[in-house]
Amino acid sequence: MWIVRHGQSAGNAARDDAEARGLGLIDIQTRDADTPLSQLGQQQAGALAHWFSSQPPELRPTCYYSSPFVRSMDTCRAIAKALGKDPDEISMDERLREKEFGVLDRYTTRGIIETFPELAEQRRRVGKFYFRPPGGESWCDVILRLRSVVEVLRRDHVGDRVIIVAHQVIVNCFRYLLECMDEQTILAIDAKADVPNCGVTEYALTGAGDEARFCLQRANFVAPELVEEAAVTRAPDRPVGPK
Repeated sequence: MWIVRHGQSAGNAARDDAEARGLGLIDIQTRDADTPLSQLGQQQAGALAHWFSSQPPELRPTCYYSSPFVRSMDTCRAIAKALGKDPDEISMDERLREKEFGVLDRYTTRGIIETFPELAEQRRRVGKFYFRPPGGESWCDVILRLRSVVEVLRRDHVGDRVIIVAHQVIVNCFRYLLECMDEQTILAIDAKADVPNCGVTEYALTGAGDEARFCLQRANFVAPELVEEAAVTRAPDRPVGPK
């Protein structure tokens, strides 16, 4: 199983620009679900698709899942097309959607601190794992919806080779679940480095029945094609809260 973060989005680029200029709001007009890949993100998706198509048949996906957000679907479609899969056969699953940021959506770190100082302080005290902004989700909320995805994978896809294209928080929350981590472990991984756009985290299922376990093969792997053909971006997804 491969869990992939989408290519760079227009939101990622707009966020970088807003942060660099010290702005409080990110200048992007689309809603988060409709934010497309940037030109660089399209190149990254194409490069990753080329890498998958260069693998031997037994190391290529046979089942495709994606967040319904445009940037994820377009990344997944590029991979499916390169492997001769009908993009219409991609399973869109709303449980794979981006973490919902509620009232903090579109605000930069500076904007959150200036506009919502009480929420920024609450997040600092509670920690990002448990903090739920008004109208949004905590990491725990995301993990709860992903638990049912893991059960579907165990039940319906034994013997299949599955690719999931989604978002940075989704990748890390899957790692929390599949590797049986605790809060401190996953937050240390998150703080160490962002998940690269089109980075690949790979698992193999070992054992059978109740003894079956997902075993990590590699995390945040960047295909050589991405290094050669498209600069790898490591910016967090657009609507983030304060660090």
